[in-house]
Amino acid sequence: MINNRKIFRNYGLIMASYLTVVGCSTAPDNVPEAPLGAEDVYQQAKNQIATGNFTRATEILSDLDSRYPFGPLSHQIQLDLIYAYYKIENSDQALARIDRFLKLNPDHADIDYVYYMRGITNMDSDSNMLQELAGVDRSDRDTLKYRQAFDDFKTLLRRYPDSKYVTDANKRMDYIRDRLARYEISVAQYYMKRNAYVAAANRGQYVVEYFSNSPYLQQGLEIMVECYRKLGMEELRDNAILTLKLNYPDSDYID
Repeated sequence: MINNRKIFRNYGLIMASYLTVVGCSTAPDNVPEAPLGAEDVYQQAKNQIATGNFTRATEILSDLDSRYPFGPLSHQIQLDLIYAYYKIENSDQALARIDRFLKLNPDHADIDYVYYMRGITNMDSDSNMLQELAGVDRSDRDTLKYRQAFDDFKTLLRRYPDSKYVTDANKRMDYIRDRLARYEISVAQYYMKRNAYVAAANRGQYVVEYFSNSPYLQQGLEIMVECYRKLGMEELRDNAILTLKLNYPDSDYID
């Protein structure tokens, strides 16, 4: 006689074994992936930078900076974050990150790079202002960021004369000098059109004193000559003419 109880018991063991095998084969699909470590996430940010997706890079780096503010990658994360914010033209965030880094890490090996980035960030944040100087229509237009950029580069040159960024910083300082001199000339011309000769003469004198190596020196002297002539200040006019004659003997403003 067939023992049904034994058959069912054996069948149950077979099914249990089968389910165990099936369960083992499908288990990996249900196991969550292990979270990425800081280095792996950082590499994702570097990949975004390499492909030019700086907006996504700032998101990843900001999250990393919040989660690992004192980790072994923290300084590099902060430096990359400065660069990424600069590339997406978020100068406020870039400058905030730069100032924070300078305050907390004054002796860092890459501190010259941070000063350099401060200079180019300030410079670029004011670039639109000086693009069309011919259209200057007010006397108080702000050049603070350009002047701050000049000071940043000056600090870099003074503190880190052997930095690899010195050559480019020097070129940028020359550019800023010329742009600021041109700006002063434009403002002086604005004043002259409105017969504000004292203010115009002061702008011309500022160019002569502080931008003597710029291509706008001649215009600065000529503005001084014309304004002093209009004001009847003969001694000042004659001094300006003498300087003009020594440097630019072919000027139309020489008597």
